[in-house]
Formats: sequence, structure tokens, C-alpha cells
Amino acid sequence: MSTRADIDAFFDEATNTISYLVADPATHRAAVIDPVLDYDHRSGKASSRSADAMLSAAAQRGLHIEWILETHAHADHLSAAP
Repeated sequence: MSTRADIDAFFDEATNTISYLVADPATHRAAVIDPVLDYDHRSGKASSRSADAMLSAAAQRGLHIEWILETHAHADHLSAAP
């Protein structure tokens, strides 16, 4: 029985943050860890560009995201968990 997980890292250059997409290749169940909500300080606008990239990667692989995990309070970025 294999217990291998597929792990993809997504680097957000603006905040120097890494978010992860972790998937069970057997069941296609997945978790997103520490998703970034993009925020432009100059305009005051937020976007989900970084989170959308993770969702797109999950969709392309046929993954079903079942969990969104925040590992700690984030002072360096806003969470895209919602």
C-alpha cells in the first residue's frame, strides 16, 4: 500500500510566501495549505490570482479540494481561504 502524496508548491513573489497543494493520487482528494490573497497596497484592491492558479492546477489534475489549512497567523499576506 502506497502512502505517497503529490505536493506542489506555489511561490508568491510579492510576499515571499509559498502555498501548497497536497493531493492523494489514489483518491484525488486534496488540501490547500496557506493560500495567498493578492493585495495591492497602492490601489487597495485584492485579487485571487494566486489562489486561482492553485484551483486551476487542481482542476487540471481532477482533484477535489476538501481542506484548506492555515498553519499559522500570517503577518506577511492575507489569506485566500474564504
